[in-house]
Amino acid sequence: MPDCDNNCAACGQDCPSRQAENLRVQANELSHVKKVYAVVSGKGGVGKSLTTSLLAVNARRAGKATAIIDADLTGPSSPKAFGLKEMATANETTIFPVRTKTGIETISLNLLLDDPAAPVIWRGPILAGLIKQFWTDVAYGDIDELYIDMPPGTGDVPLTVFQSLPIDGIIVVTSPQDLVSLIVEKAVRMAEMMKVPVLAMVENMAYLDCPHCGERIYPYGQGGKKEADRLGIPLYESLPIDPRLAKLVDEGKIEDYEGEYLADLSAYLHSI
Repeated sequence: MPDCDNNCAACGQDCPSRQAENLRVQANELSHVKKVYAVVSGKGGVGKSLTTSLLAVNARRAGKATAIIDADLTGPSSPKAFGLKEMATANETTIFPVRTKTGIETISLNLLLDDPAAPVIWRGPILAGLIKQFWTDVAYGDIDELYIDMPPGTGDVPLTVFQSLPIDGIIVVTSPQDLVSLIVEKAVRMAEMMKVPVLAMVENMAYLDCPHCGERIYPYGQGGKKEADRLGIPLYESLPIDPRLAKLVDEGKIEDYEGEYLADLSAYLHSI
């Protein structure tokens, strides 16, 4: 395009150079992944990592060979949720992910650093390059469903994922506040610009059940389904404010959760 400054994240033009298939990178020769789903949001702190973890756990319980790429490089959460403390291993050409106790193959920057608490102060091109390496250099094996825990927003890393990896669809995570819903629309529009199908919306912190009387309370209102319909998203799911689930995540025991959170969404993803 004339006058192109190569800043695709801020550009609305549908030029050939931004089409994902033109920039795809090859998976590692030891990886055979059937489906790739990205979990996205417009801002941080709304529950992307929780949603990613639950979908991966549900897939594993359904007998699916499952993997997770923690693409939130500056704020990785997957190792914490699954209680992973060992580091990923590697040889001269290949990185081997860490397997959770139920067999979910997981890669995260925190599994490659000697000090997981060290801040990642890298510029966009370096972050984007590492994301590509998570696809080209990591040996996941034979995988039915791979879930990508994306960083928030519409910057360099989400753009790299959409352009470089064969994404079969995205799940948008939001919370009930109006501001978050407005921001999430940016993520939806970015996916549409990149021609990646939006499969579902998950509204986190949508409600809570009173531990005394069992009454369901909606502290922020009930606008999630309406918002999904407005954005043309085919499937809507909700997650509650559940202290027991939060405790399991904090303890690294997400695979021990009891219940059927996101069951309809998981069944839908398995059927694709």
